Amino acid sequence: MTSPVVLVTGALAGIGRATALAFARRGATVVASGRRDADGQALAAELKAAGAAEAAFIRADVRDEAEVRALVEQTVTRFGRLDVAVNNAGVEGTTGPITEQSAENYAAIFDTNVRGVLFSLKHEMRAMLAQGSGAIVNLSSVAGLVGFAGASVYAASKHAVEGLTKSAALEGAAAGVRVNAVAPGPVQTEMMERFTGGNADAKAALIAAMPAKRAASPEEIAKAIVFLAGDGAGYVTGQSLGIDGGFTAG
Repeated sequence: MTSPVVLVTGALAGIGRATALAFARRGATVVASGRRDADGQALAAELKAAGAAEAAFIRADVRDEAEVRALVEQTVTRFGRLDVAVNNAGVEGTTGPITEQSAENYAAIFDTNVRGVLFSLKHEMRAMLAQGSGAIVNLSSVAGLVGFAGASVYAASKHAVEGLTKSAALEGAAAGVRVNAVAPGPVQTEMMERFTGGNADAKAALIAAMPAKRAASPEEIAKAIVFLAGDGAGYVTGQSLGIDGGFTAG
């Protein structure tokens, strides 16, 4: 059996990096994408060393549709198909009350988190619909499942990702293309450090709000993504898997 061809956006750090490595260790062909060439080439070498059948870095900014189109087209041209896509690229933007939000912050968050996911879905699904199979996993957030005081614009963007996921799943189901999401709670990444402003008390309060009383590791999220992309989830589509230490159970 040939190795699956996996595309991961936002692959240079955090959950994206852990996910690319998780697929590499399973012998997949992995295309990592991001905006930093030197880091991307280093990651491609690391993916090969980790066990990837083949690995490549393709630079792309998901906010630019032409770059997303080229990313998918280059992947299919080089490796013949696209079996799995993980739309991980995202930003947290500036936190604070709704009364302090700006048009600039809205644009910064929505251009990556929503526009980027939309363009990625558009071109990934075109490739997968043409071949009659594929699995896509979008990165949502616990803030895409509930309200989040102080992070209204970010929460709104992730609610949009939930809607895109469900709609795309309905469009792809009959053609054998599955679309799901993962919705993590706090994860030990640089984004969490930025989200809490590097404030130890704010970070501790965020973690204390989780029933599990800890943050997840990027590798835990990656394992869930690998599951949703695999044959074990072959009848799962249009779903959002909360990985939040029990936060949304209450």
